[in-house]
Amino acid sequence: MTILCVRFQLPPMYEAALPGLLGTLEEFTPVVEALPPDGALADLRGAERYFRRDVVELASLIRVRALAWHGVDCAIGAGPGPMFARMALREAAPGEIRVVPEGPRARTEFLAERSVRALPGVGTATARTLCEYGLDSIGKVAAAPLSTLQRLTSARAGRELHEMAQGIDRGRVVPNAVSRSLAAERPFPRDELDPAQHRRALLSAAGELGSRLRALEKVCRTLTLTVRYADRSTTTRSRTLPEPTAHSSALTDAAYRMYEALGLQRARVRGVALRAEGLDPAEQASHQLTFDPVDEKVRRLEEVADRVRKKFGEGAVIPGALAA
Repeated sequence: MTILCVRFQLPPMYEAALPGLLGTLEEFTPVVEALPPDGALADLRGAERYFRRDVVELASLIRVRALAWHGVDCAIGAGPGPMFARMALREAAPGEIRVVPEGPRARTEFLAERSVRALPGVGTATARTLCEYGLDSIGKVAAAPLSTLQRLTSARAGRELHEMAQGIDRGRVVPNAVSRSLAAERPFPRDELDPAQHRRALLSAAGELGSRLRALEKVCRTLTLTVRYADRSTTTRSRTLPEPTAHSSALTDAAYRMYEALGLQRARVRGVALRAEGLDPAEQASHQLTFDPVDEKVRRLEEVADRVRKKFGEGAVIPGALAA
């Protein structure tokens, strides 16, 4: 066991917490890959030899230090590679450490009975296609001919799917840092089922991000949506924007599209968060002219609203949908 996949149970405003938690992991190994907004991969091959502890003992130490120093608990999955570590994490409850059994035979048994949806990178559309042909478990996918998988998906995706189902994990941990970003989170006072309330929260968060970006004279290239549910699980989606922007309306539209693509049906939502990533100076960004008088009017109103908020406070001007 050499790879850990960690998901931190972060507090409502997690933006400032993740770098410090990554620092905790880096005390054990320099090979740490951040997985915003709340996770990380860590390669502990050198740490096991240096500290003379196995991966389970090291994972326990990491969890204790995260609790003691940051007040944050975590769930941890451990495995021989990133794929197995991610799969183990999916089955780990908060505060739990799940380990993929050692040995080729044990790993094959671990994979065989699990749903094909458990494989990293297998989305809803791919899983639906495979299930239509009876390939609903990883064991069945492993037994299927490579040519069949490639016909059902594509040449590259079929080959990767076949290798993962066989237990071949070619992933690796790529050290990185949390990219400079801005985040806005909207927790609900109770589990919220109403989609209209979800959309109001997204509108508010997108407006805050746009205002902060313009104040910093920055634009963002990517917007990430995180939805937290009552069982503490999360769904994260990212969208690369058509052009770098700090325009609140563009951020809101992107957030709405990501939310609608989730297709939530009476989901018990604990909170939503938006993160603006890939920040660049606004002066270096290009803007495609639309010749739309409505868009130009909204942008001018946005400039006026920013000046009013700067003088009288953030609540001085708000969208009408949030006034109630």
